[in-house]
Amino acid sequence: MEWYRQHFSAIFYDFYLFDSFLGFDRPNLDQEVENYLMQLQLAHKVTIKNGVLSTTELSQGQRKRLALLTAYLEDRPIYVFDEWAADQEPRFRELFYKQILLQLKERGKIVIVISHDERYFHLADHIIKLDYGAVESEQTVQQSGSL
Repeated sequence: MEWYRQHFSAIFYDFYLFDSFLGFDRPNLDQEVENYLMQLQLAHKVTIKNGVLSTTELSQGQRKRLALLTAYLEDRPIYVFDEWAADQEPRFRELFYKQILLQLKERGKIVIVISHDERYFHLADHIIKLDYGAVESEQTVQQSGSL
């Protein structure tokens, strides 16, 4: 079980968000978080001081972006996103699928995205379609687009 904790960063649909970054003993943590807040378009809503966020009282989509920030800080090899984009505004949903996931892939990360948003399936390397928990179909990127 410990191996999974060390290798996976997951943002589940019903996640909990802390207002402080416990366990991140880095000299430039606040600056690193500020950079991510800007990248995730949250710097106008949230600030950080001594590892503590000014607020987590945000929309669900914005809270998920803060959870993504925590996953970035963890910098683990495998990322799991459970319906992460469902609560994002359309502009940021597009950014997630077309830029953020690509950047993670370019950094050598394994990315698992659980989604019902078929508009972005063509961006996947591999698609596994489940129906009531059973595998219904499996496709590689060359076959995708016909789900």
